Amino acid sequence: MTGVELILGYGLTEASPETHDSPPNRVKVGSVGIPIIDTDAKIVDIETGTRELPPSEVGELIVKGPQVMKGYMKRPDETERALRNGWLYTGDIAKMDEEGYFYIVDRLKDTIKYKGYSVFPAEVENVLYTHPSIKECAVVGKPDPVAGEIPKAYIVLKEGAKTTKDELIDHCQKRIAPYKRIREVEFVAELPKSIAGKILRRALRNMECGKRS
Repeated sequence: MTGVELILGYGLTEASPETHDSPPNRVKVGSVGIPIIDTDAKIVDIETGTRELPPSEVGELIVKGPQVMKGYMKRPDETERALRNGWLYTGDIAKMDEEGYFYIVDRLKDTIKYKGYSVFPAEVENVLYTHPSIKECAVVGKPDPVAGEIPKAYIVLKEGAKTTKDELIDHCQKRIAPYKRIREVEFVAELPKSIAGKILRRALRNMECGKRS
């Protein structure tokens, strides 16, 4: 519509805001590109936040550069969590390929812990979106006394479409690892969204916690 080619980049408010961009002539589909000038980036393990991971392994993205903030005003605890040894811990789950291109996988706070395994909701949602009946979906962790959390899907169907909970569970089971598949499905008329139209998984998680209490 604009006549301008659009490419993916990445940034966050705490980094003023850009840290990654895609070289115009070497764009990789799905990648946010490479670190911009004077910026370092790497992937570290989620558990300790200190061990740098090799290419293709998924962990937390951390960045360092002159554009990174000094800290949150009058919030020392949050500053200490976000800034460690000169690195900004973004809270985003990502991976890097052999050429140094980065790919965002999900948000760390949205990660579901199922029997010690990490399940990334976006991965499960991408599988669900391959089902022809689904208009929108969101996957969150539902508290469970045995597993810790189980993946639960909230589904908005396309107008006139029909499917069942069992069919969707089977759809996922055939396409992803057993521990990642959804265990429960709830059909809803709409999903909670921000003013910008982003689906709010947080609101769904809070609702599940409220049901438990």
